[in-house]
Amino acid sequence: MQPPPESDIPALEGGVSALGKRFAVVVSRFNAFITERLMLSAIDGLVRSGAKKKDIELVRVPGAFEIPLAARILAETRKYDAIICLGCLLRGDTAHYDVIVNEVTRGIGQSAQETGVPHAFGVLTCENLEQAIDRAGLKMGNKGFEAALAAVEMASLKRAISRQPSALSKTRVPRSARNDKRKKIQSKSKRK
Repeated sequence: MQPPPESDIPALEGGVSALGKRFAVVVSRFNAFITERLMLSAIDGLVRSGAKKKDIELVRVPGAFEIPLAARILAETRKYDAIICLGCLLRGDTAHYDVIVNEVTRGIGQSAQETGVPHAFGVLTCENLEQAIDRAGLKMGNKGFEAALAAVEMASLKRAISRQPSALSKTRVPRSARNDKRKKIQSKSKRK
């Protein structure tokens, strides 16, 4: 198999160093047998990436439905470079599972988009406990660890993007062509 062709256009990418960055980990207590494994692996992933334990805030919520609100409140403080959301939902015999999965997914995504703070999605949505156990460290790696690495990379990417010069900053608008209402109001008040 051949590797995919490389683009000749340079790409912005996030790094994998968490050094100097702050993270919040929101973890659901419901299905704690699984979520505790996700949380421990997420913290391990952050520390292995260079985060200091003092720069990691752990927040526990009752269930997955409460994750988006806690994540939103944390993101709005602007204290964190990224939020890691961890939970576990297992399908039951009712439509409750589908409703909760949709709301948790929507809420986490909406929080990230509206606050501008990266949110990593580490909420397992599984058919049964066996699938959840596999995704929490047995056969399929640990999704908590993966969410932590995604959070580190997105926090780094956000910084890289924000350091790029804007197209507007490269051109100067002559003072006479500016529409600066504040200066016009000040000059009118000085004349009176």
